[in-house]
Amino acid sequence: MANTERDLAGAQREHWQDTYAAHPGMYGEQPSAPAVHAAEVFKAAGAREVLELGAGHGRDALYFAREGFTVQATDFSPAGLEQLREAARAQAVAGQVTTAVHDVREALPLPDASVDAVFAHMLLCMALSTREIHAAVGEIRRVLRPGGVLVYTVRHTGDAHYGAGTAHGDDIYEHAGFAVHFFDRDLVDALADGWTLKEVHAFEEGDLPRRLWRVTQSLPR
Repeated sequence: MANTERDLAGAQREHWQDTYAAHPGMYGEQPSAPAVHAAEVFKAAGAREVLELGAGHGRDALYFAREGFTVQATDFSPAGLEQLREAARAQAVAGQVTTAVHDVREALPLPDASVDAVFAHMLLCMALSTREIHAAVGEIRRVLRPGGVLVYTVRHTGDAHYGAGTAHGDDIYEHAGFAVHFFDRDLVDALADGWTLKEVHAFEEGDLPRRLWRVTQSLPR
C-alpha cells in the first residue's frame, strides 16, 4: 500500500470508529433497500451463507439473519461490530451471526469457496484506490462458491458530490470527513470481467440525494 493510501485509510478508519461510537445505531434498525433486494436474489440462487462486507452496526446483517441466512459480518470498526452483536442478542439471532474486524484492503480471513453470497452496501466506494477495489473483488471471487452471487452498491460519477470537496486523486473526493471513490461504468464493467453481470440498477438514497448503482453479478458454476 502506498504511503498516501495508507494515510487516507488510517484517517478513515479512525473517523468511522469515532462516528459509530458517537452515534450508536446511526442508520437505524430497518434494512436498506439494497439488502431487501439482495435477500430475494440470494434466496433465488439457493444461498444459505452470506458474507457482508462493511456491515457497520448491522442493520442489513441482522435482516439477513432474520430472513434465515447464516451471516458473517465484517467491518473495520470494532465499535460498529459491538453494536451489531448487541442487537443480534436482542433480536435472538446471535446464533446465526458471526463478526470479524477486517479491513477490506487485506485478504479475507476465509477459506476458498466457503460462502454462497456476498453483500456490500457502499463499501467498495469508500476510500479505496482502483487497485484496492480490484483486489477486494478478487478476494470476494476467491471465497465465493461456484455460482455464488455478489450484490454491491456504489456511488457513481453522476452523484452531486463527484468532483467537489477535497480531491485525493483516482476519483476519490472527501466531504465532511468521509472519503468516497466515485465509480464510472468502465470500472463496474472491469470488476465484472469473468463474472456474469446480471444487473446495474441506478437508484437514489438519502437527502442529497446520493446517486448509486446496485450491481448484481454471479460466478459461473
